Amino acid sequence: MNQLKNHLDLIDLEKRYGETLAVRGINLSLPENTYCCLLGPSGCGKTSLLRMIAGHEDITSGTVLLDNQDISNEPPAARSTSMMFQSYALFPHLKVIDNVAFALKIMGVSKTERHARAMELLESVQLHTMSQRYPSQLSGGQQQRVALARALITKPKLLLLDEPLSALDPFLRIEMRSELKLLQRQLGITFVHVTHSQEEAMALADVILVMNDGKVEQQGSPIELFTKPRNAFVARFIGGHNVIEGEGLPISIREDRIKLTPGGSDKVTGVEFLGSVVRLKVHSDRGPLTVVQSDMEFTEAKLDLGDQVKASWSQKDQLQLEA
Repeated sequence: MNQLKNHLDLIDLEKRYGETLAVRGINLSLPENTYCCLLGPSGCGKTSLLRMIAGHEDITSGTVLLDNQDISNEPPAARSTSMMFQSYALFPHLKVIDNVAFALKIMGVSKTERHARAMELLESVQLHTMSQRYPSQLSGGQQQRVALARALITKPKLLLLDEPLSALDPFLRIEMRSELKLLQRQLGITFVHVTHSQEEAMALADVILVMNDGKVEQQGSPIELFTKPRNAFVARFIGGHNVIEGEGLPISIREDRIKLTPGGSDKVTGVEFLGSVVRLKVHSDRGPLTVVQSDMEFTEAKLDLGDQVKASWSQKDQLQLEA
């Protein structure tokens, strides 16, 4: 990809805490108007990476370019970036409108102008009728929208989000994720979003970086990662795959590609009804398997705990994984 056309470039980025290498040689090139998710388990380095982009962590080595300008050593306020924290960090003594306008106040913008800009953003997140409330008078989802509006008040080129949905209940999390994606497209700026939720990353991202132990195991679109995981870690972490090891290199088979027929030496050890699909656990001599069936397929098969079955799949659905 031509670097001049990229909005954000990370070049051999590393972060060391004493003897611990927390981020290992990360390279990334993102075009403008891209939603990127940093996905991985706790302690994999995704938040350290985000904070280096924001300027809240010193870079041990490597370079951060924004619109082809080196911002590696710039202070956070000079980077044309904005960060939305997991805790929201709203000021409890300030009304919503003043929370949103706070950065402009620090910059010396007049009250009339900063309030006008804050109201525009509150309208974009559907909270303009609550501009005179205090944070304690808002729900968790409303507080999240205020924090988002506040992060956007300075018109950043890049918005950084550190697990912004983790404090919300499951129903609201799904609703807010749709709003985040829509807002990102409307604003036309790049979002870099840290999450440990595979479902969240798959639903939101144009590009996902799957991280483990400070390095990127694989990066690509959600469909690329799901259909062609590179190794066993990615296949297991993204989910929806069975990894079978042995006989040389491991292979992966998607849960929805395995067929169960009555009889055989395999046994059903778990049944989870999930609405439109049913997830079955199967004990097999090839190791434990997870199988997903449609509700109609499950109803027709009438499988239950303890049933003997034969698990099979087409060879074309086997994906060879890297060691």
